Amino acid sequence: MGIIRILDEHIANQIAAGEVVERPASVVKELVENAIDAGSTKIDVSVEEGGLDSIRVTDNGAGIDPEDCETAFYRHATSKIAEGRDLFQITSLGFRGEALPSIAAVSKVRLVTSNAQDGRGRKIEIEGGHLRVNEETAAPRGTDFLVKELFYNTPARLKYMKTIQTELGHISDYMYRLALSRPDIAFTLRHNGNSLLQTLGNGDALQVIAAVYGTQSAKAMLLFEAENMDYTLSGYISRPDYTRANRNGMSLIVNGRYIRNYGLMQAILRGYHTLLPINRFPLVVIQLSMHPSLIDVNVHPSKLEVRFSKEQELFAFVEEEVRKVLQQEILIPRPAKQNIGKSDNAYIQEQLSFPQAQGYVGAARGGHDREVAIPGSGERSAGGNTPLPTPPAAWPDKQSPAPSPSGTMRSYGDGTAETAAASQMRETAASSSYRSDYRNEARGGAGIPAVTKEWLQAVSGPAPEIPPFPELTLIGQHHGTYLIAQNDTGLYLIDQHAAHERINYEYYYEQFGNPADASQELLLPITLEFTPSESEKVKERLHWFEKVGVYMEFFGGHTFLVRSHPFWFPKGDEKAIIEEMAEWVLNERNIDIAKLRETSSIMCSCKASIKANQKLTEQEAMTLIQRLGACRQPYTCPHGRPIVVSFSAYDLEKMFKRVM
Repeated sequence: MGIIRILDEHIANQIAAGEVVERPASVVKELVENAIDAGSTKIDVSVEEGGLDSIRVTDNGAGIDPEDCETAFYRHATSKIAEGRDLFQITSLGFRGEALPSIAAVSKVRLVTSNAQDGRGRKIEIEGGHLRVNEETAAPRGTDFLVKELFYNTPARLKYMKTIQTELGHISDYMYRLALSRPDIAFTLRHNGNSLLQTLGNGDALQVIAAVYGTQSAKAMLLFEAENMDYTLSGYISRPDYTRANRNGMSLIVNGRYIRNYGLMQAILRGYHTLLPINRFPLVVIQLSMHPSLIDVNVHPSKLEVRFSKEQELFAFVEEEVRKVLQQEILIPRPAKQNIGKSDNAYIQEQLSFPQAQGYVGAARGGHDREVAIPGSGERSAGGNTPLPTPPAAWPDKQSPAPSPSGTMRSYGDGTAETAAASQMRETAASSSYRSDYRNEARGGAGIPAVTKEWLQAVSGPAPEIPPFPELTLIGQHHGTYLIAQNDTGLYLIDQHAAHERINYEYYYEQFGNPADASQELLLPITLEFTPSESEKVKERLHWFEKVGVYMEFFGGHTFLVRSHPFWFPKGDEKAIIEEMAEWVLNERNIDIAKLRETSSIMCSCKASIKANQKLTEQEAMTLIQRLGACRQPYTCPHGRPIVVSFSAYDLEKMFKRVM
């Protein structure tokens, strides 16, 4: 006698329910998606005890025809697919035809629906997959779906449910995503009678973001829209200083469907290139539209994972558009209002309007720039013993008359009065023409090396209109760490280490574009030692070091000799930088030249930059601000930390109670 048998239909439904109904949130997902497909403009969701006691979804959609009410609970019953070719043109959220029978197999279900305006409808009651009631009843147009005692007949599944708060968290999270994906629908979510979400359904996505994440989050968002031959992209991304500790704030919506896709998330993060601190993530709501034939949503029962037919083109498009939006913004954060009695210390980042000043005050751009030294070269300024905080000689520079010998340059932060020479330097800066000329050169004008132009085009494509860095007047230095500056709009604090890091990073990134041309033989090779397992891996990856101009050879045992490296490596830190490169190369699984180039640039820039608690002369401080203003992205260091923080004139007046 054979041992293979056909399962009972009830058991088969329970097994299928295990794939579709993972937890209460799965029930909410399936029912709300059906309501959206029915053309609803108002959807109310009410749950009790995390959804384990009851889940009720009410909508004002098209409803179900009385003849189809019982058929809808059969397996593989759907109105959204008729033939095989429809699988390549899926435009609805639900289409498998397994949701209702799977839910009904593990719960007690009551369905009241009507597709007419005369008040007549149909009521269906099912317990554990068995039909109990099918009768006519009074009902408004739409559908009212009640699910009670979920998993009451499958105790093994019920046993492994998490706490009520955990299950409620999954429900609310998915409802938030649905609300973000469809701002034109009014959603309501209640738990045990308490309102957790309520949207207006007026189509304003920013209002939905405010309802889900709060008004402070909505203020920090940047709108962007883009389109090409295959894709239409729209949505909101947060400013770099408004971040979260995880990726949960990143919502990806494709053709109205919330999805999870690691590649798309990485493309967005690459668009924030060096603007995000380590282990911080932006708040993102992106709507992506494409022809249904370019996407396959039929790869997982939950329909959260999809496949794209032109994946790399899509990722490149998203990355480029995110980068463009951020490049067009002035990303200087403002601290929260320091009102007494308020504990809200959140940072609000707003777009500031910086009118072009009539004259650049602060001789850095006006007439007293000095000789530029390569980082780490040991050269010092003429006016003191502080190492020069300026970038390498590859950056454009303009020489001008030397300062008057009538005074000696002082270091800020020592509390002394400004010298006559410093005062004269301020008075001589009467024109902003030098500053505009300098920025034009530094962004690809006549004075910049050709390699920089190519690099800028390769990194960001056609350059968008970049807002000008604010015109600043230097006031002083605080604790040898922060430069203090001002202009007509307010007060600015500049982290001198972060600023110099950004300057050096952009220089080294350019240099690493042609590292072999700058590689020099060492009189005494640098010796590096690794563990036995590391040595074997280093042997296999020696060619990666050559791509950044470091020529290393195996010497025997576990020892390697560095025969040459680029001459512009920070002096005294060459071995430390190469060791850090080796550690990165050993630990990275998938190495590509762009990532290696960027990592090496960050390592070099950090080593070569001035540090905190290092006093600068006035000329050094002003030159540092000048060089920062010429950078492509002068608002964050390569690690994503902010460089400049501003206090508007209004903020200061509020602090001193000049305005109430």
